[in-house]
Amino acid sequence: MTHEQSLFGPLADPAGDAGHRDHPPRVGFFTDTSVCIGCKACEVACKEWNAVPEDGIDLLGMSFDNTGMLGASSWRHVAFIEQQRPLGQQDAGLSGLPVGPSSVDGTTEVVADALEVAKRGGGDLGTAPVDLGFPSFDLPGAAAGAENRTQFRWLMSSDVCKHCTHAGCLDVCPTGALFRTEFGTVVVQPDICNGCGYCVSGCPYGVIDRRPDDGRAWKCTMCYDRLRDGMEPACAKACPTDSIQFGPLDELRERADRRLAALHEAGVAEAQLYGRDPDDGVGGDGAFFLLLDDPEVYGFPPDPIVPTRDLVSTWKTVGVAASAMLVASAAVFLRGGRR
Repeated sequence: MTHEQSLFGPLADPAGDAGHRDHPPRVGFFTDTSVCIGCKACEVACKEWNAVPEDGIDLLGMSFDNTGMLGASSWRHVAFIEQQRPLGQQDAGLSGLPVGPSSVDGTTEVVADALEVAKRGGGDLGTAPVDLGFPSFDLPGAAAGAENRTQFRWLMSSDVCKHCTHAGCLDVCPTGALFRTEFGTVVVQPDICNGCGYCVSGCPYGVIDRRPDDGRAWKCTMCYDRLRDGMEPACAKACPTDSIQFGPLDELRERADRRLAALHEAGVAEAQLYGRDPDDGVGGDGAFFLLLDDPEVYGFPPDPIVPTRDLVSTWKTVGVAASAMLVASAAVFLRGGRR
């Protein structure tokens, strides 16, 4: 078992520190947003498996996002960010980036040539324009030719609880409703939660939330029941592109490092890892991400710090101050007695 060094000092492992002996390796999520297609299969699988209640299907008047953020009834949230900038060429084979083995045997060039002569109007698919009785140029996207396309890109990412190495929600819970599992994850026990809300303010990511009907806190459990039966979480199982990858955290970090290096070599200089560093303000995340822009673009805090990070040193300072006050008081009392 590896031992990491962080701002919090030597870090054995969260499960071991919580009292789990001979526990399995710490597991987590690595979300590669560069291959997320925004299908929301993870959201649906999460709700179905964990019986998470429906929380609205309105589009909120923005993008294709129907949840907006993580919450008590949204344990997975697929963010849609539209940017007025392209990511290379948007057609396969035209970006100059390698596309697996096909770029070696010439298939990429064949695909590119086929795209050049392919009809883009959709008539062959039975979607030819229909006369609606008013000028078609008033409709959005009426000028659909390649020369008239808006230059933009979608950034899509499936957000989830980070299962922090040093979890503020866990530190401040007064009832023991939150606990660290043998897999290193953080889980809420709803039958013990009293709805005090301390955990909500203790989360540096704004993940954990309370339901309005009973006030209890809820969040992702990383499908703890599935883990105990040797299965991967429902969201990772349902992801069709392997954007959400599950496994031992050390292996995921190595895989993420290789993926980041490959993207940088391919010219995607803005690619970066978020939550990967065990030397950050939460000691590293159990769920971390590969992003194609700054964290703020995705709604992530750029420098998250667990509110209880300085709790030990604070109590030490308070103890020293209290001891000094007791010594001073005793000295004054003894001096007064002598007089």
